[in-house]
Amino acid sequence: MRILIANDDGYLAPGLAALVRACEGLGEIEVIAPEQNASGTSNSLTLSRPLSVFTASGEPVKGYRVVNGTPSDCVHVALTGLLERKPDLVLSGINNGANMGDDTIYSGTVAAAMEGFLFGIPAIAFSQTEKGWAHLDAAARTARSVVEQVLSAQHAAPFLLNVNIPSRADADALPRRITRLGRRHASEPVIRQNNPRGEPIYWIGPAGDAREAGEGTDFHAVANACVSITPLQVDLTHHAALAHWNQHLARSAS
Repeated sequence: MRILIANDDGYLAPGLAALVRACEGLGEIEVIAPEQNASGTSNSLTLSRPLSVFTASGEPVKGYRVVNGTPSDCVHVALTGLLERKPDLVLSGINNGANMGDDTIYSGTVAAAMEGFLFGIPAIAFSQTEKGWAHLDAAARTARSVVEQVLSAQHAAPFLLNVNIPSRADADALPRRITRLGRRHASEPVIRQNNPRGEPIYWIGPAGDAREAGEGTDFHAVANACVSITPLQVDLTHHAALAHWNQHLARSAS
């Protein structure tokens, strides 16, 4: 078993080290992570400059390979040139904060796992629901248990799972729910400030509150002290609308 682990909080993030420790003994582990915090970078690849890779030294990151790019860069470079052998599983996280509902579109944590999935490799993204790394050891035990269960089952095709773990000391004992993505309200307005030259600058505002958080969603599961596990897919096609747009926009060649 060969496992590739990445994240989006950067190679020095406690969540990454916790996930690596949690997976010890499950197989041969390779860690390839961003040099800097790359939260919110989604599936972006760096195309405007070359990427460099160095090997970290000092505990607990000794042996980690570090890329000066995005989470997707890390997995893409790993799978297309850096690793000698293709991994059997790609893991991402443990993220500092939730990745639920619309968050998954922006999340670098989910994107790193998705990059593996796009290459046909089973992948899991792990996040803690509250920022601050509280009870990270419990989240790591939960992640280990999920990985063990996944490895013990037979899967006909590659899969992509998004796991959100409540930030609690008993996280590994909580029920687990298979969920769908909820929805958020629109983000809060940007925060406008002036730089030292008096010129306007803007900070992206906080994410909106949950809008669709009913039973069966990831928001509902976490709010009710459950670990949320959401199977994801990459197909963004609005299948139900195909007939409508075929009627209004499609035409035959003249």
